[in-house]
Amino acid sequence: MMGRQRGDQDRLFYDVSLDGLVPADHLVRRIDAVLDLGWLRGELAPYYSHTGRPSIGPELMIRMLIVGYVFAIRAERQLCSEVQVNMAYRWFCGLGLEDAIPNHSAFSRVRHERFRGADILRRVFEAVVEACLAADLVGGDAFSVDASLIRADVNQVRRVPGSELGEALAGPLETGRASRAVREYFDVLDQDSAGGSRGGGPPTGGKRKKPPKAVSLTDPLATWVAPRARARPLFTYDANYLIDNKLGVIVDAEGTRSNRIEENRVAVAMVARVKERFDLKPKRLAADTAYGSAKTLKALMDHGIEPHIPVWDKSKRTDGTYSRADFRYDTDRDVYTCPGGKLLQTTGKVHDGKTLIYRASTRDCGPCPLKERCCPSAPQRKVPRDVNESVRDYVRALADTPAFKRSRDERKKVEMVFAHMKRILKLDRFRLRGLSGVRDEVLLTATAQNLRKLARYVCRPPPTLKAA
Repeated sequence: MMGRQRGDQDRLFYDVSLDGLVPADHLVRRIDAVLDLGWLRGELAPYYSHTGRPSIGPELMIRMLIVGYVFAIRAERQLCSEVQVNMAYRWFCGLGLEDAIPNHSAFSRVRHERFRGADILRRVFEAVVEACLAADLVGGDAFSVDASLIRADVNQVRRVPGSELGEALAGPLETGRASRAVREYFDVLDQDSAGGSRGGGPPTGGKRKKPPKAVSLTDPLATWVAPRARARPLFTYDANYLIDNKLGVIVDAEGTRSNRIEENRVAVAMVARVKERFDLKPKRLAADTAYGSAKTLKALMDHGIEPHIPVWDKSKRTDGTYSRADFRYDTDRDVYTCPGGKLLQTTGKVHDGKTLIYRASTRDCGPCPLKERCCPSAPQRKVPRDVNESVRDYVRALADTPAFKRSRDERKKVEMVFAHMKRILKLDRFRLRGLSGVRDEVLLTATAQNLRKLARYVCRPPPTLKAA
């Protein structure tokens, strides 16, 4: 017989517990079992007044943000609506059935007034990494590093050439109507002009940097780059991850501007930070060719880490003339020998802070029968050599070792982490603007990914036993 739904939704009282409404195998239960925020109030105490009306609890704000990033609820308005109606989210956030949900504007205030000042999002991320270490999810002997382009939250059409940016933003700055992202851009310029080189500031050596082709009027710190060859340029930022190769746990994360110099700088900085924070010092680090500069390889070896990175080498010529590889270097005498058997020597002067120039004699090059294949338009042949070229030679020699090949395979794990970030957690476009907002989102996303992994491994159900 066909049954009938008996609706009884007009009851005023229900004998129900919120805990009983959340399934035992729900992800929020497993995350709650591994997440400890008991230290949070002590960290943030200096940022709150001891008088006045009580604020929204910081643990509630952090737990709501974790819900948003774990379940790919990116917009804070939508997050408040979802927590309002979802019993599992209410339970995880410590809210009762009748408790009010914070207004979405509270997230913006607490982010700018308290969380960034205390660097609290990094502290939450590091607390989760410590939990992963305690659960033995981190091997610690092999890491991989990479960066992924993420679209900035800007109108791609609203842009000007870099040389015209000052004039375009002069009006909003004078009237005080400049956005927070624009003000942050000029703060970064002030820091660079004071002697720093971060964020694409002027390079060392006093050379004037060429203005970028395009700068966003909405978020000037975003970088105008093409994601792939012959692809349409976009305004982007970088999400940089340093992962442990055992299970793909993210041991450090950083949001930066999109350029190769920043990627290399932050890779070395993350390696140093995990050593200081967690006493983790890997034996080897895997990365792609973008990290194969001599400066980065030297920095890693100074940390005692073996770089399993393809060397970035632009010395190979395509015009048919001899490349640097055709010249033999003598380590003991510090000279190059050309294909004709003549010597190239250096004065020892370092150019641009990193390059030695080895020159042949014009008396040797003039009558040489190989001149047309060596230096057809110059009186003598010159060969540049990086001051850290010995490090590059050492790393080249590692390329055929079994450990290097293993690292090359394990490096794919960081690509899988980025794919999860973009496809599952929906971080294919940043929602916050400015470099500070990008750093917040990268840290929260990395925290969510580690929490999902930690909950899956620590709270794994016991295996079922087959009947005999």
